[in-house]
Amino acid sequence: MQLVKTIDSLRAELNRWRSKQESIALVPTMGNLHRGHLRLIDEAKALADKVVATLFVNPTQFGEGEDFASYPRTSAADAQKLKQHKTDLLFVPEIKEIYPRNHCTVVEVQDLSKELCGQVRPQHFAGVATVVCKLFNMVQPDLAVFGKKDFQQLVLIRRMVDDLNIPVTIRGIATVREKDGLALSSRNAYLTRKERQVAPILYRTLCDAKQTIDQGDRDYLRLEKQYQESLTMAGFVPDYFCVRRVSDLRPAAPDDKALVILTAARLGKPRLIDNLQVTLRG
Repeated sequence: MQLVKTIDSLRAELNRWRSKQESIALVPTMGNLHRGHLRLIDEAKALADKVVATLFVNPTQFGEGEDFASYPRTSAADAQKLKQHKTDLLFVPEIKEIYPRNHCTVVEVQDLSKELCGQVRPQHFAGVATVVCKLFNMVQPDLAVFGKKDFQQLVLIRRMVDDLNIPVTIRGIATVREKDGLALSSRNAYLTRKERQVAPILYRTLCDAKQTIDQGDRDYLRLEKQYQESLTMAGFVPDYFCVRRVSDLRPAAPDDKALVILTAARLGKPRLIDNLQVTLRG
């Protein structure tokens, strides 16, 4: 596995691959890798000749009072894991490499950026869209792989790619979970032992809501209120519990068939997010 830190070095190697007509997959990460990230690498390896992973804790997607300074940085361990999973190239840029002095251009998917997590983190998705757009421009991959745990991010990136005519295929990979259902996340490390025992309730609540909808309940506003109250009773501080359309994350209507239930809630220090898709018949 090659490790590069500059855009020039990155492009030099990518040009060598392209001269051999090898396809390229990109897996962007912020590091502190777990099994979920490594599943993305494995999927990318199955889809392309070469895989580029990035380790970059992106400052522009953190708001005031969030955990940018304390976000876990484990680059040496991450590099070893990526090497074991046969990643071809690891790009580990400094902040000044991604955001040069006087950087003033921002990419924002306006409607989607203001929904759900965007209501609580108003600058977050502009930071995500900007850095992902820049990485797409730097790497120019044939495809990019993202996890479905960050479902709003996935929908937003797909919309950005469509709107800006970026020639990259976006693949969403199913959420990797612990045996008790908790979605893997770098921020799970912030949970205390007691909170870790409570955390799987988030996924169980999603499963219960999915079952209720599968059984024919279409009063989504009532269900959202009901399950948000359930999370509060369990000890969470929920930001939202919503039933939305998969395609554009607009509020679900009774005749919509492809749905996603999304939730975000604080449990102690960490803010946990999760989702579950629902496909209705008839």
